Amino acid sequence: MAKAFASSADLGEKVEKLEILADGVYALTAEGDPNVGAIEGEDFIVAFEARATPVAAQAWLKQLREHTDKPIKYLVLSHYHAVRVLGAAAFEAESIIAHEKTKFLIDERGKEDWDSEYGRMPRLFKDPDSIPGLTHPDIIFNDRLEIDLGGDRGQLVLEYCGRGHTAGDIVAWLPKHKILFAGDLIEAEAALYTGDAFHMDWASGTLDKIKSYGAEAIMGGRGTIPKGREACDAAVEQTREFLKTMIDKVGEVHKRGGSLKEAFQATHEALAPKFGHWPIFEHCLPFDVQRLWDEFDGIDWPRIWTAERDLEVWDQLQD
Repeated sequence: MAKAFASSADLGEKVEKLEILADGVYALTAEGDPNVGAIEGEDFIVAFEARATPVAAQAWLKQLREHTDKPIKYLVLSHYHAVRVLGAAAFEAESIIAHEKTKFLIDERGKEDWDSEYGRMPRLFKDPDSIPGLTHPDIIFNDRLEIDLGGDRGQLVLEYCGRGHTAGDIVAWLPKHKILFAGDLIEAEAALYTGDAFHMDWASGTLDKIKSYGAEAIMGGRGTIPKGREACDAAVEQTREFLKTMIDKVGEVHKRGGSLKEAFQATHEALAPKFGHWPIFEHCLPFDVQRLWDEFDGIDWPRIWTAERDLEVWDQLQD
């Protein structure tokens, strides 16, 4: 029996869990579905990530409104992927903030990514007709942007840590509480999606920068929220282990002139014992290996995933 494409057969609802990480700092996890969060300022909210559709985002906002009725001033997008950005309209934010490369990627491949992710993960797109169109940030930055939260709430630091999950990932750092919203640069007990990644940069300098914050809590893109310095460091190193194992296995096969499918099989065999039971592992790995193979072929800028290319790669790498 053929394996169902990506997450197309994953139709069961996930149990959501809202955690208050500190006064006015919220994180919503959902059993491996994309995490979202929010930070209260003195008289406004900074929301982090947007979900795949406005209707899906409204379900998150309904929970947030049980704790605060402050207006949403900023919506921060960690990167350009459709399931993170297309629900932006629900927030009615004054401004949408992203890295300059995220803006570029939305313009370059936003529609293709929308079609691709809808095909891969249809369950996340609750009422897709509610999406008004592509999300376009109006505040963009390159390296660092600070938001004064007002009163005694301190600063929220938005920062680019280097190329990683995409070319334009940013994190949100709360120095006062030592809480990091890391987007998909960190996954705790969830598989990495690296189909648009820069594996070598991510596994080295980018993760080194993230570890240097000394976070006491990290909300990654999916999965659980590690708490305490030891657990946070372990989440960083777990992410690095996943990446380095991929680099080693795909690199070995590529160097000896093997095939993409051989690289996929070797990588799957190496990762599955530790990571195979994690959410979306089987979904992600074919696309991960294809992108890393491209990097070994000298293709620095990720090729655009289309719905058609998704299916071609998936079919090529199944047994």
